[in-house]
Amino acid sequence: MTRAALLLALVLAGGCERLSEVGRPPALAAMDSPTADPRWRNVSMPMPVPQEAPASANSLWRTGSRTFLRDQRAAAPGDLVTVLVSIQDEAQLQNRTERERTGTDTLGIPRLLGLETSLTRLLPNAVDPSRLVQTNGEQTTNGTGSIRRNETVTLRVAATVAQVLPNGNLVVAGRQQVRVNHELRDMTVSGIIRPQDIASDNTVRHDRLAEARIAYGGRGTISDVQAPRIGQQLLDVILPF
Repeated sequence: MTRAALLLALVLAGGCERLSEVGRPPALAAMDSPTADPRWRNVSMPMPVPQEAPASANSLWRTGSRTFLRDQRAAAPGDLVTVLVSIQDEAQLQNRTERERTGTDTLGIPRLLGLETSLTRLLPNAVDPSRLVQTNGEQTTNGTGSIRRNETVTLRVAATVAQVLPNGNLVVAGRQQVRVNHELRDMTVSGIIRPQDIASDNTVRHDRLAEARIAYGGRGTISDVQAPRIGQQLLDVILPF
């Protein structure tokens, strides 16, 4: 009874958050700085050797500037940049493996310095020293695998510059939530971009992000119907067969 109560408590603990939302739409996350998340960690990447810029007191060109006028593109922590996500991936894989093996082994000791006569003391009288061990083995493996994926994702997500690396690259992170009725859509994007990859309209393509992390998902009434129940997920993890 104690084990059953413990299992019931674990199941209820896993669903307490969902039970609190019964009859209400999913709550939106509070707008906050990405660095305020306890899981946030500053990014550390290999950096080039720092070099001092030569003095140019009599020049109108300022070292590090991309134009004579002030650049409106994201360059410092807190600046915004729009990430254009356009993913069109298609992959098709098909594998087949066949293997078959048959083996027969026979082991005997017809003569061994006369010691074979001592076997009758340990084994029944009907033992034949020339056929002490005989084994048969047969194995057959037939495997077929097929993967076909076709994905198309088009998003525009505004991200915030969270960190400027020593070489000038920008660490960006952005999140966007949209709630329609009782269904919540959550989009997150993060990565590292070069300032020169930012277009004049302050946008950057997703394929210019290093260490890109792009997620598009959601939760709500429709997602609940599509997802397996907690008990089924638990059984999928612990059942060995």
